[in-house]
Formats: sequence, structure tokens, C-alpha cells
Amino acid sequence: MIEKQRMKDGVYLVIDPQMEKAVLINKLKEILDKSEIAAVQVWNNFKNVENQIFLINEICKICKAHGIPVLLNNNWKLLNQTEVNGVHFDEIPNDFREIKESIPSNTLLGLTCNNNLDSVKWAKTNKFDYISFCSIFPSSSANSCDLVDFEIIRKARKLTKMPIFLAGGIKPSNMHLLKELDFEGVAVISGIMSAENPSVSTENYNSEFKKIKNENFNNR
Repeated sequence: MIEKQRMKDGVYLVIDPQMEKAVLINKLKEILDKSEIAAVQVWNNFKNVENQIFLINEICKICKAHGIPVLLNNNWKLLNQTEVNGVHFDEIPNDFREIKESIPSNTLLGLTCNNNLDSVKWAKTNKFDYISFCSIFPSSSANSCDLVDFEIIRKARKLTKMPIFLAGGIKPSNMHLLKELDFEGVAVISGIMSAENPSVSTENYNSEFKKIKNENFNNR
């Protein structure tokens, strides 16, 4: 059996396939050539994309060259048609047992949690690889998420050793507000992909994340 690809800590990049293809590909190449990231998630937003499988596989090829796993957002049915490494669910899927039987055993699995610890427990029971909390701060790209109570994140850490990522409205300038939390990275969309210099923006996130991790380590 092929082992699951390991996710690193740090920036978890979410990309919108609706972005002009040349711009998306160029920005992704720039980011991966100059920065370290944990993973790339392809948002399930293919309404005007003519050949989504071709685009997904092109993204996979770029990421594979850098050892970066690629995950689909919700659309698990494309797992067997593409070269992606996993799938991220925005909520607990009702038919997960059937899904599990249909996907490769080495598929990376992630789940968005909000203020419900039952989702964390479910992900742990079903051997998910990580969880993500959304929304940490107000965000236009995460407007369907309620703001997360930080105490829920603290309780989640006591429940599981699964990697925890934080998403929604996170910027390098407000990451210091997360220093009391124990987490493995931040999920970012517009803060990087809409930036004039996406690799510089990525490094700014990485720098702030490392400061938090170092401070927490020194305070133990």
C-alpha cells in the first residue's frame, strides 16, 4: 500500500480554480519556488471551468515536483480521476462509509470544524488526518462560517493530536492574536493569491507562524 503523503506545518494554501488559469498557475509556481507551504486545496468552484480534470492534474504536477500534497474541496468523486492526494470536507458527509470504500486507502482527509466539538470527535474516530477551524476572524471568503470560540480550539487540542489548521480572515498583522493557541498552520486564500507578490505574502505568514511556535515552545 502506498503511504499517505505527509503534510508539513505552516501555510495551507486554498486556490480558486475560477481565477484566470495563466495567473493561477504562475502564482502557484512562484509561491512553490520561493516558499514552503503545507498543502494546496482546490476550492470546489468549477462553474466556468471547461476542463476541470486537466486543470487539477496540472496543479498536481506542479505541486508534486515540490513534494506538496493537493486536496480537493468536497468533490471526492474526482479522486479516482485525478492525481490529487486527498479531500477536504466542509462538513461531515452523510455517506462517509460509502465514500471511504470508494476512495484510495492513502487518501488524506480533512474536515472543517466550527464551534462543535462533536465534529472534532467524529474526525478523530474516523481517522482523519487534520481538522480546520473556520472562521477565526471575519472574512469575505469565509462568510458562511460562524466565528470560532477560541476556547473550542483549546478543548479540541486536548481531545486530539491531529494537526489543527485555522482559517478565515487571518493576516500576518493579526496572527499575534493566535499566540495562545496550539495549532499547526493557517489556511489562506485571498491573503496570498490576491497579493501582488504572493511569495512575499506567503513568507510573511510563515514568519509570523514561526514566531508563534517558537514563543509557545519557549514558554513550555
